[in-house]
Amino acid sequence: MKVVHIVEALEGGVYTYFKDLSAYFGDEKISKNIESTIIYSSNRNGVSFQKVNAEFSKNVNLINLNMVREISLTKDLKSIIKLTRELKKINPDIVHLHSSKAGVLGRISSFFLFKKIPVFYSPHGYVFLRTDISNRTKKFYFVIEKSIQRIFGGTTVACGDTEFEIAKNIGSSKLIRNGVDINEIRQYLLPHQNTKLTIGVLGRITAAKNPKLFNEIALRFPDFNFIWIGDGEQNHLITAPNAQITGWILDKNAVFKILNSIDVYLQTSLWEGLPIAILEAMALEKPVIATNIIGNKDIVVPNETGFLFDEIKELDSYFDTLKDSKTRAVFGENALNRCSDVFDKTKNFKQLSDLYQE
Repeated sequence: MKVVHIVEALEGGVYTYFKDLSAYFGDEKISKNIESTIIYSSNRNGVSFQKVNAEFSKNVNLINLNMVREISLTKDLKSIIKLTRELKKINPDIVHLHSSKAGVLGRISSFFLFKKIPVFYSPHGYVFLRTDISNRTKKFYFVIEKSIQRIFGGTTVACGDTEFEIAKNIGSSKLIRNGVDINEIRQYLLPHQNTKLTIGVLGRITAAKNPKLFNEIALRFPDFNFIWIGDGEQNHLITAPNAQITGWILDKNAVFKILNSIDVYLQTSLWEGLPIAILEAMALEKPVIATNIIGNKDIVVPNETGFLFDEIKELDSYFDTLKDSKTRAVFGENALNRCSDVFDKTKNFKQLSDLYQE
């Protein structure tokens, strides 16, 4: 069986997802039954042909093809022509599209194969849920999602429970949650002790991650230390004297060591799909405090694995609770158990493999 994955938005959590996907489907035993090809664009920040080839499984075919994030009739038409050409060469049994842009380009390209094959689509966070765009633009993106689904069909594979509920209103849908390699991450779990409560976040500093709110929280709690593991175009918004930005760290080992050193994981996002970084923190037994939005609320169980908040003043009691190390340990153990039960990549990729072979 030949499965082709197409992704334009290969960065951040989606990059981690694909790296794990390549490892799973590149396994010698699994690759005998499912031959996987990943067609990706290296236009996103921090992604290069060299990086992908170095970090992805050698048993997965990799094709670098130019796709752009913004809507451009000329560039998108060129991408569709190139995608169609590659798909005809491969002659896949299944096409799986990832992110909104690939969802459009890939379904059009699959149509021009002129044969009926299963097409799956994973939004990894619907673009019409973004809060940095106007309501008119949101409606425009929603109409595109609905229209493409109606015209070309296919099955949406949602990465989280709320995304699944939304997907069911658009068309045929399945739920296969994101997951992480828990055993690999837990190699970095070591005892640590901070002189002050240390709160951290992992990811690119972008509008979606809401660094402005992160900074406001740091200013509200001057007795705690805050650390942003990463960097990005909105790093100028983090000015609190008790907040540190690590800068870009290309070595994943170093990233997990720093992530292990924090006491509480804080996610201030405005919108999400199903954030991989939260799962990685939970695998390291970190309590999570996160904004009460789609994605975050599909992971965090309030008063068990952490807390969800709508207003900054709610954090007063949450941080007060988590100042106690014994309480953090209980929350952390609950977080690990939930991650193992629901967000284990091996279990979840097995579900995806089974879906392909139905």
